[in-house]
Amino acid sequence: MSRDLHRESPKIPTASRSFLWLLCLVSYISGCTVGPKYVRPTAEVPADYKEAGTWKTAQPSDSISKGKWWEIYQDPQLNSLEDRIAVSNQNLKIAQAQFLEARAALKISRSGLFPTITGNASAAHLQQSHNRPLFNSSTAKTNYSDYTITADASYEADIWGRVRRTVEASRSEAQASAADLASVDLSLHAELASDYFGLRGLDAQKALLSSTVVSYEKALELTQNRYQGGLASAVEVAQAQTILETTRALAIDVGVQRAAFEHAIAVLVGEPPATFSLSVLPLTTPPPSIPPGLPSDLLERRPDIAAAERRVQEANAQIGVAKAAYFPMLTLSGSGGFESAAITTLIQGPSGLWSFGGAAVETLFDAGRRRGVSDQAIAAHERFVASYRETVLSAFQEVEDNLAALRILEEEAKTEEAAVAAAQHSLALSENRYRGGVTSYLEVTVAQSAALSDEVTAVNILTRRMTSSVLLIKAIGGGWNVSQIPRV
Repeated sequence: MSRDLHRESPKIPTASRSFLWLLCLVSYISGCTVGPKYVRPTAEVPADYKEAGTWKTAQPSDSISKGKWWEIYQDPQLNSLEDRIAVSNQNLKIAQAQFLEARAALKISRSGLFPTITGNASAAHLQQSHNRPLFNSSTAKTNYSDYTITADASYEADIWGRVRRTVEASRSEAQASAADLASVDLSLHAELASDYFGLRGLDAQKALLSSTVVSYEKALELTQNRYQGGLASAVEVAQAQTILETTRALAIDVGVQRAAFEHAIAVLVGEPPATFSLSVLPLTTPPPSIPPGLPSDLLERRPDIAAAERRVQEANAQIGVAKAAYFPMLTLSGSGGFESAAITTLIQGPSGLWSFGGAAVETLFDAGRRRGVSDQAIAAHERFVASYRETVLSAFQEVEDNLAALRILEEEAKTEEAAVAAAQHSLALSENRYRGGVTSYLEVTVAQSAALSDEVTAVNILTRRMTSSVLLIKAIGGGWNVSQIPRV
């Protein structure tokens, strides 16, 4: 129903009281919201981690829960690099901008909860045609001015909760974007730490190869002296020269991988690789102990799980939006202002005008469009529920993988340590036998190769242990917690 009234007095008539009662009624029944009530989807959570071992009852350490989890490695160079990510990393800035976009979209959705008010002002001087139909020259005025100042308001009465469901969906998307931002932040910090320890592992490997080259140079010098003294053959000199040059080549080749890690770190901290360099710092210490906590904590500590759960709620709200399309849309509108032929009498009581009204619109036939939109929303909700559960399962897999890696690599490191000791002892015996003329240099080269191989393997195992510890921290969510999602 719509009604326009013009009065010479701004006094509100009885008809407007009916309209006010209509507003009260609309406000009362607006508490109705169609669509399913959101229930957080269930996910199978084990009572304990299979690979946790002696850590199964431990809680995450305080160092990790404070946020800057990389500080548990007590490496100032790593700490300095990690702090630069928040300032200069471009992928993080992209995620931050996406969150700001989602938060702005929420503001747009919230605006639907309030009336839209516009103001208008116009001034015109009109000359009407004398030849227009039904023109009466004795009474009609053909030349006059018209001045108006009006304000118009319109409001969609959210009886069925369409606007509120839209706000709910936008809020959930904004919160999911905030969790995405945290996930990107965690991934970038973990990637930098992994690259950093990979680089330091190569520094340790380069230091090992360089020291080995020095030892092989001395061995070559000894073999050449023995050859000149008639105690060794030219074949033995060639063998010593071969293993020396091979080791030198390996030491040089390490530089290729180190350069790649250094360039990757430069990009992560937002600096051109050409202007970035890291000093050599060999990796020597094993990773710290990282208790994984309880599996039930993982749902609260992983930002990607939180993002997936928020998108389930968003999809649930979209079902409500689709359901609301089956019901009439009620729009209330009103306007008021002044109109006069002379600007001097514009702002006066007799120049006042106002109108109010309401309109209801119901779609009678849409060839199944609303049904299709509703089915689409329901299917999307099922998809996001499945995605949430898959994200949870993948999270548990990542924790188990890295717990297993740390446990197995620790055992392997102990075994490899014994292998290194045995290989070095074997090499010492072979060198003594060679100096005593008991054996040929071939035995020495075999022992040298075995010792170097075991030492390089030991360095690689240490690097893998450090990388696995970083990946475990990432898998358990770093220092993030679901309470850090903004309410927006």
